[in-house]
Amino acid sequence: MNIINKLVMSAKEVFPLIEGGKGIGVTNGITAGSWAAQDGIGTFSGVNADFYDADGKLVTIEYKGKNRQERHEELIEFGIRGGVEQAKIARDVSKGNGRIHMNVLWEMGGAQRILEGILDKAKGLIDGVTCGAGMPYKLAEIAAKYKVHYYPIVSSARAFNALWKRSYSKLSDFLGGVVYEDPWKAGGHNGLSNSEDPLVPQDPYGRVVELRKLMNQFGLAMIPIVMAGGVWQLNEWSNWIDNPEVGPVAFQFGTRPLLTQESPIPPSWKQKLLTLKNGDVFLNKFSPTGFYSSAVRNTFLQDLIDRSNRQVAYSGAADDVFTAGVPMGPRQRMVYFKPEDVEKVNTWIGQGFTEGLKTPDETMVFVTTESSQQILQDQINCMGCLSACQFSNWLQEEPFTTGHKPDPRSFCIQKTLQDAVHEDDIDHNLMFAGHNAYRFATDPFYANGFVPTVKQLFDRILTGA
Repeated sequence: MNIINKLVMSAKEVFPLIEGGKGIGVTNGITAGSWAAQDGIGTFSGVNADFYDADGKLVTIEYKGKNRQERHEELIEFGIRGGVEQAKIARDVSKGNGRIHMNVLWEMGGAQRILEGILDKAKGLIDGVTCGAGMPYKLAEIAAKYKVHYYPIVSSARAFNALWKRSYSKLSDFLGGVVYEDPWKAGGHNGLSNSEDPLVPQDPYGRVVELRKLMNQFGLAMIPIVMAGGVWQLNEWSNWIDNPEVGPVAFQFGTRPLLTQESPIPPSWKQKLLTLKNGDVFLNKFSPTGFYSSAVRNTFLQDLIDRSNRQVAYSGAADDVFTAGVPMGPRQRMVYFKPEDVEKVNTWIGQGFTEGLKTPDETMVFVTTESSQQILQDQINCMGCLSACQFSNWLQEEPFTTGHKPDPRSFCIQKTLQDAVHEDDIDHNLMFAGHNAYRFATDPFYANGFVPTVKQLFDRILTGA
């Protein structure tokens, strides 16, 4: 017996179970189509989607542009091509069942152009667009233009209120639902505001009820709210279903679909998921987007933690505060530190962290020569994958720079996410996951390393477990 009934979403009656869209090849046409084939909503990622050659082999992307602007144009072209291919695959695999959605990040480089380019070239293949990581004011306008439904991702009623009043109220006909993403439990980038404590999670129920009350005021009582982040099994959410305080509700699953036979993540990633413990997913703020994000603790994240810990304020000239000089760099130029920090600096240098890299906050982080060279090379190779990047100081509009120093405490997110899914190295790359990922190790459904098909997972979820 199913624990939840079908609901009209994106103009079709489907099970209100949504595969969450995860970028850089992690959710693709096969996973989305397989989910939709079960009469759910499959979501492929429109963030740097993979595409293939005439023989069906994955095309390894090579940027040939001589500068960031030229490479940014290539990235947009690649993004449109990949998104169209994945939409075609999803529709074919779904066999016309369910709904096919595409997920994009508003803060990704060229987001509007890529979204419009895919929708233009994949007409009739995509039923809805989910969009978060920023405030996508133009989402409604673009969706209405191509007659697809739109699903903004928010983490508070306040965020939706701003979107509605500025834009969505004028183009509400294609509003398919509002995704509430729990900023403390969701994987990937999260929508924590400056007023919210990352260490003090709030119960989503009260926040969703607040969102529903606001939507009712706007005449949106029949528009579903999609609960995302922290959803594992539906019997834990039974008090949300058919609850007038919540209203029509759907549930988005981002983490569980990672571990299916159709999932394109490498075997090492799937095996790692089966071994995680509670607390292994770490909410951090190292992302070059400036947003908080949740990822698995590994060597990659530990290096970022250690790098930021080897950080002190500095000055290029001596003054009343920065009085202690230390010769640094190949020319042994003097850099000045507070007297109480000199012992730390000399200790780090003695440990091999000889290179001091300047940050936008007038501090210096200490890294090895090898790490310094890699950081600088990654910054040089920037292809503008974000609208604005703290790591490389790229800005997608003139003057094509944020005006701040590149931040060595961050990383090239394009490079590490591509390598994580395509190079089978999940210890030295960013491994996004939701905070419930530890449950793979304790859920009897995955006993003895069982990896289900999408159909088996979907059927299991429908029972409530």
